[in-house]
This record gives sequence, C-alpha cells and structure tokens, in this order.
Amino acid sequence: MGGLRCVDGSFLSVTPVACTDSVGTPYEVTLELHRDGTPYGSVGERCGWLLARLARGVDEARRGRGEARRWADPDDRFPDEEPDGELFSFRYRSRTGLVGGGELSCRLRTIALWVPGQGRRGEWRLTRRAYVEAWGSTGVGMRAVLTSAQLAAFVRGLVEEAEGCLEGRDLVRNPVQGPGTGESR
Repeated sequence: MGGLRCVDGSFLSVTPVACTDSVGTPYEVTLELHRDGTPYGSVGERCGWLLARLARGVDEARRGRGEARRWADPDDRFPDEEPDGELFSFRYRSRTGLVGGGELSCRLRTIALWVPGQGRRGEWRLTRRAYVEAWGSTGVGMRAVLTSAQLAAFVRGLVEEAEGCLEGRDLVRNPVQGPGTGESR
C-alpha cells in the first residue's frame, strides 16, 4: 500500500485493487483511497498503465531527458513541458457516468523562492513540486507536496503493488513515451 503524509498531518493511503473480467482474471487496477485508515474513495478505474507510464516518465525526467534537463536540481525535474501541467487526474465514475466518490490528481507547480544574498543582493530561485491532491466523497480534501524523487518512489511503489495484484502481469502492454513528451501513439 502506497501512502503520503499530507500537509495537514493526515496520511493518505492508496491501494491498487484488481479489476477482473467475467471469468475472474485480473486485467487492470482501480485505486482505493483511505484517510488515516478510514475509507475515503475509489478512483482511477483501469489506471494502471497510466501509472506505469508516469513512473517511467518521472525516472527519465530525473535523468535529464528532454525539457527536464533545463532544471539543474533533479528534484525539480518532472515529465511535463508545461510549467504548471497536470500529470494525472483520476476520478470515480459510476456506470451512469456520474462523478462522485473521490478524486486523486497530481499537478505541477512552479514556486519562486527569494534567496537573500550578501548585503542587499539576492536572487529568485525557481523550484517545481508535484501537488498530489485527494478529495473524498464528503468533500474534504488532502494535499501532499512532493519532489520528483518522492513522486517517483510513490508511483513506482503503486506500480509494483498493482503488478502484484495482476499476478505479475506487466502494466505496460502498449509501450508509449512517458507523459508530458507531447508524443502520441
């Protein structure tokens, strides 16, 4: 079970649960959310392959692939060329198409920090962070702020657990470049 400590001190647990076909064979995952151990929502039906692509994309960005290389600190490198882009957004949807029951999203934010220098001189330093936000069916939200290393570890853990739910099946059946590259299949 993957989890994140949120800025309000609460703990968001994210657990992949296998989706099965009519004969019981697992083929994809949905994410179950818990806030401090209490059920919080169910999101991202069939989202495993998106998580696998994101994990690969964050790892590649941290190594300086593509536009990410313009950020000197690997903790500021994410697989999205947009300054404040969305890496994922998973929602609960009923069979009737109604939205409700939870949401989990990750959006990049660029933050300017003033670094004082000697005397009166100083400079602005830009950092990027991933804001992972979760909303339960009650409307109460949670937020965790992550570096790219923390996001990589979180998503990689979810992918490993999801593949375990799928009895070792690889989530990346249709290899595609990571998110944020502007490439499509």
